[in-house]
Amino acid sequence: MFNSFGNILRLTSFGESHGKGIGGVIDGFPAGITIDMDFVQKELDRRRPGQSRITTARKEGDKVEFLSGIFEGKSTGCPIGFIVWNENQHSDDYNNLKEVYRPSHADYTYKVKYGIRDHRGGGRSSARETISRVVAGALAKMALNQLGIHITAYTSQVGPIRLEENYTAYDLDLIETNPVRCPDPEKAQEMEDLIFKIKGEGDTIGGVVTCVVKGCPIGLGQPIYGKLHAALGAAMLSINAAKAFEYGDGFKGLKQKGSEQNDVFYNNNGRIETRTNHSGGIQGGISNGQDIYFRVAFKPVATVLMEQHTVNIDGVDTTLKARGRHDPCVLPRAVPIVEAMTALTLLDYYLIDRTTQL
Repeated sequence: MFNSFGNILRLTSFGESHGKGIGGVIDGFPAGITIDMDFVQKELDRRRPGQSRITTARKEGDKVEFLSGIFEGKSTGCPIGFIVWNENQHSDDYNNLKEVYRPSHADYTYKVKYGIRDHRGGGRSSARETISRVVAGALAKMALNQLGIHITAYTSQVGPIRLEENYTAYDLDLIETNPVRCPDPEKAQEMEDLIFKIKGEGDTIGGVVTCVVKGCPIGLGQPIYGKLHAALGAAMLSINAAKAFEYGDGFKGLKQKGSEQNDVFYNNNGRIETRTNHSGGIQGGISNGQDIYFRVAFKPVATVLMEQHTVNIDGVDTTLKARGRHDPCVLPRAVPIVEAMTALTLLDYYLIDRTTQL
């Protein structure tokens, strides 16, 4: 149960970190969309491990194999099945975890809930599951591009190092020019150096990913239980290590009065727009045509390569020192995942909106 995401557009994913592969089935994807295989692979390459000195050393090609739903380069409207085979597993690295619970991981809750757990890299709870999201998100991006909707995410904070301005102050074309995926080159270097230092200590660190959506039409979302920001929040908080979500001015807006926070309407050559965008492009749960922007906070990766106190499966106090290849910071590889989940949510809600009026 609960391995599917979406309403009309629906992704069902399968696979574990140390199983044979990770895959999915996408249902409800519109027919006739041109599928650029190179683009899909490029998105996977942005997520894959082993990209730089600040990511896990696990080497995976992450080559996607489509099984159905695409013919002569276009989507057919039928379910799109795909798989990415696992290639570089070091399952023995996790043998010391078989009898103990890792702090802040899903080990204990999984064991209690299901009565069984895969100790090799976390099994189903591993972030490797996000491969399915990136593949499906890449397809959703292609469909959204035809509608003029474009999604860009970037690292805006690592530990105490943060970008002080909002997205409009930066050249977002610079995001992919550094391994941290930050649009400010100087801050990016500071972030990279901090992550590398933390990695050398055997520790981890968290931060924030900011996402911007341009070209979203007016009307996506429902006024009560299908609010667009609630759907985006649910999508983001389903990502491994995500701890918080805020859109628009978020908590920062609490310092303002209503007269300062309100986005005043005006007539821009026949188009109703707002002079400011404190609302983050969503009002009353419905997109208003302005840029949508939000932030997702990610905690430090739970696996640290230093000794920690814990208990074993019998509840006896013990210590644990993890082994293996782990990310010191999830942020750089989380950027394409945030974009993918945003694309899946927006395309789903666009298709829902098409059912609103005859």
